[in-house]
Amino acid sequence: MPFGKYFTVILATAIKFFNGPIAGIFLGLTWQETAICSIIGMMSMVTIMSFLGREIQKLMAKYRKTKPKLFSKRSRFAVKIWQKLGIWGIACFTPLFFTPIGGTLLALSFKVPIPKILFSMLVFALFWGIIMTFLIFQMSELKHFFV
Repeated sequence: MPFGKYFTVILATAIKFFNGPIAGIFLGLTWQETAICSIIGMMSMVTIMSFLGREIQKLMAKYRKTKPKLFSKRSRFAVKIWQKLGIWGIACFTPLFFTPIGGTLLALSFKVPIPKILFSMLVFALFWGIIMTFLIFQMSELKHFFV
């Protein structure tokens, strides 16, 4: 079993979800292996950030030199999603627009309970992990270009 390849996809997905399926193509994994590793990567980072996120936010605030902008395009987008769809919207768009780190910190900033964060993120990690990986692997031109 290529554990090094699996770990690479897990790490790539933990940082930015879209990187996992691309790494899986580069490493020659099957789409099923890549989807599973992508789901594991996202959920491992969501779990870590769920329990350490508030401490990380405090640490960042302590060492931040300038106060962050209160209203930016990104924060307005996040608030619109939150107002319309709640945690399910944040979880749905985490793999697409936010990173697993950013989506989890965003959910924590809206004071969502950790079990609800973990469950909603798991649902969409499964959904997007399978769909995105399958679609990327089906792009035969892209697959032959990278492999």
